[in-house]
Amino acid sequence: MSSIIVRGLDESVKDRLAAQAKEHGRSMEAEVRDILMRASLRPHIGIALMRVAREAGGAEELRIPERSDAARSVDFG
Repeated sequence: MSSIIVRGLDESVKDRLAAQAKEHGRSMEAEVRDILMRASLRPHIGIALMRVAREAGGAEELRIPERSDAARSVDFG
């Protein structure tokens, strides 16, 4: 098993992690381990979209339409 140390963690984050761990009935270490495990398994949306685009034949030849509208100023008054 590997270990990591997280420095500079805001005290409020630590407090929320402790509360979340208590709510789940486990130690803060077990809570953080679970959070990191789930986060590491979640797919990266950018990479997933890039793979889908490649499988569909790429996106290099997609036409980007010219913009003909002009930006409007906003009156906050």
